[in-house]
Amino acid sequence: MLRIVSLLGSATEIVFELGLGESLVGISHECDYPPQATSLPRVSRPRFDPSGLDSGEIDAAVRHSMLEHGSVYEVDTRLLESLRPDLVLTQAVCEVCAVPTGSVEAAVAELSRSVEVASLDSHTLDGIFFTIEQVAEAGDVPNRGIETVSCLRERLWTVARAVVSEAIPGVLLLEWLDPPFAPGHWVPEMVDRAGGRNLIGRVGLRSAETDWGLLAPMDPDVLLIEPCGFDLDRAHLDAERMRTRLENVAYRAMRERRAWLLDSAWFSRSGPRVVAGIETLARLLHPHRFPESADPAVARAWR
Repeated sequence: MLRIVSLLGSATEIVFELGLGESLVGISHECDYPPQATSLPRVSRPRFDPSGLDSGEIDAAVRHSMLEHGSVYEVDTRLLESLRPDLVLTQAVCEVCAVPTGSVEAAVAELSRSVEVASLDSHTLDGIFFTIEQVAEAGDVPNRGIETVSCLRERLWTVARAVVSEAIPGVLLLEWLDPPFAPGHWVPEMVDRAGGRNLIGRVGLRSAETDWGLLAPMDPDVLLIEPCGFDLDRAHLDAERMRTRLENVAYRAMRERRAWLLDSAWFSRSGPRVVAGIETLARLLHPHRFPESADPAVARAWR
């Protein structure tokens, strides 16, 4: 049986989505879904403990790690050796969000056996779907990949049909608060697919640091707060800390009760759950078009 180590949260989710969970023998420090994966050995770790830190403190720690070590994470090569993987899943999209391909290739080069490294490099929704099929091919279940992607695309069409004739609200989505970051890669596309008009950040490009002064004139219809790597509780704490700044750029959205916190796992991870993230956004932006409310585990109103 193929032995897989996943050093990327979204890759772990893809592996299970494809029914390959029994092949997974190791995961990264960030992998927390699905629950049955969390008991596996963790092969990577951050160079600092981010628990309890706000976005400004994490930003400073990341910059320090990059300056001192050239990376934010390290791979436990001895543990990786003991797991005897045939395939290691990684990424080269963001060196801050997960272990980058270069670090994984360096670790694999030290192993006593030949190991395939597959880099899942998604920048758009189509790119995410491609990586699902990429993992399916590597796992020798190509048809499962095709079927999974087909089902995900059909769900997107359902959303598109529901929102096609609706007014399009202007949406300010922030992927980090201190300093503020505009969304990148597939996240602006998620807003568009949900029937919104993304006000900052471009599809397929990196998330980019911006400035509160540049955000101030935008006056969005909807404010979405989605600090990368944060769950709803941590997003809430960070938003409260930055409340004055956020009120200055999105006072009308907040007054009209159109400000929301998002669990970043459904948006910033390049896996199958992004489609559920789009469905959630569509319910937030066009609630009268859907019989169900947005999942409270994914989005929470912020007042």
